[in-house]
Amino acid sequence: MLDTNSKIYIAGHRGLVGSAIWDNLLKRGYRNLIGRTHAELDLTDQYAVRQFFDEERPDAVVLAAAFVGGIMANNLYRADFIMMNMKIQCNVISESYAHGVKKLLFLGSTCIYPKDAPQPMKEDSLLTSPLEYTNEGYAIAKIAGLKMCESYNLQYGTNYIAVMPTNLYGPNDNFHLENSHVMPAMMRKIYLSKLIHDRDWTAITRDMTKRPIHPDANLSSLIGEDRIDGQSSRERILKALSFYGISDNTVRLWGTGTPLREFLWSEDMADASVHILLNVDFKDIVGTEKYSSVFYGTKADGLVDRNNSGGRGGAIPSLGEIRNCHINVGTGKELTIRQLAELIVKVVGYEGTVEFDASKPDGTMRKLIDVGKLHSLGWTHKVDIEEGVQRLYDWYRQSIEDCRF
Repeated sequence: MLDTNSKIYIAGHRGLVGSAIWDNLLKRGYRNLIGRTHAELDLTDQYAVRQFFDEERPDAVVLAAAFVGGIMANNLYRADFIMMNMKIQCNVISESYAHGVKKLLFLGSTCIYPKDAPQPMKEDSLLTSPLEYTNEGYAIAKIAGLKMCESYNLQYGTNYIAVMPTNLYGPNDNFHLENSHVMPAMMRKIYLSKLIHDRDWTAITRDMTKRPIHPDANLSSLIGEDRIDGQSSRERILKALSFYGISDNTVRLWGTGTPLREFLWSEDMADASVHILLNVDFKDIVGTEKYSSVFYGTKADGLVDRNNSGGRGGAIPSLGEIRNCHINVGTGKELTIRQLAELIVKVVGYEGTVEFDASKPDGTMRKLIDVGKLHSLGWTHKVDIEEGVQRLYDWYRQSIEDCRF
């Protein structure tokens, strides 16, 4: 059991979810928190990660760090997505075990589920059919991560829990046009289109200063620059924005707008994560009295607990298959991408046109998760999508207002 004096390392503590988990723990009285920026600790560097664990010796670890992006980035940088995430996970999980970490929480993604999984997707849908092609690399890495947690628990009696959040959004979200997820990308595009129509160059300059564009080769050849920010000419800014489907009162979005998506407010995800970190153990997920021997086996089993975790340290073949011990985290509610766009249009006060480019990929057509296991463990979401979109827009606008140029 973790108390308020426990040392907790949050990998990815400045990210969307990691920062929210940090704040949630602080509000609960947990002050002994550790965080490292990427510049301070490269989690893909095995030696650096080992040295960090040697020095800090955390009691618990939250693995919220990942190499992430939207459909375009996932499809373009397939090798990077699988390699970078596998390195991060292998380094952090293996060093957590080697240093006797009592509890680990691994954050994955619901993209682990097959493209055509029955809806809503239960945890048991994992590995039942092919994945969505466009984010296959990231999904495979996350599946490997949750299987590492599950396997360490079964072999060594550790207490590592994997949670699979649905699409997340909230404070500290990534609004960069090159690699952001669907909601922040859509919100920024609609907002910038409105600003162009309003001829509000002060706000556009603030926005581009806060979140400059780092063009790929195609855009660089079009605009003749390798960076677009608030100091760039109006002509080049407009060309760059047009490249991403943003013009005067017109926004072009990828796909048909018909895919259904579920969204979870990041601070809700943080609250669910902390609830599980503090109150849920592997034995609670496995469930039955029969399986409790995974944690409470006797010396007669002939297996040794190498992690001093109170577990038995080895799977018992007679128990049969123990799998899909991860936990879905979401709302159990969904809306179409077109409905999301309409909601953002309303919140932003946009009076222009939103067009959908059906020649671009939609991705998975539906990704609703079953949250029955999560509810049975004592947690449900609090922020619905209408409130969350307004909160996100308010945060985004404030982040721009705070920018000085």
